[in-house]
Amino acid sequence: MIIKGTCKRDGREFMIDQVIGAGGACPWDGEPFNPDYAVTLVDALRDAEAAGAALEEALLKIADLNPEFTLSVDSVVGPLRDQLVRLDQRLVRRG
Repeated sequence: MIIKGTCKRDGREFMIDQVIGAGGACPWDGEPFNPDYAVTLVDALRDAEAAGAALEEALLKIADLNPEFTLSVDSVVGPLRDQLVRLDQRLVRRG
């Protein structure tokens, strides 16, 4: 899974790998996204991409098995959506 983000300061999009490579800083302006917890942020971003890839792969395997059941989309996506909404709530708007 490839995760994209948007800088709250300037609204520019980036790939999570760019932030990881920049040590937790914005790939465009070089400013840290969280100067006090850069290492924690980088580790969490790396974990999120790995977990997303693992979830995507597991769901692909389940779907390929064509089992006699369905999975609730909201039970999988809902908790993820809740955390993404929390991130969106603190968008900084300039201009």
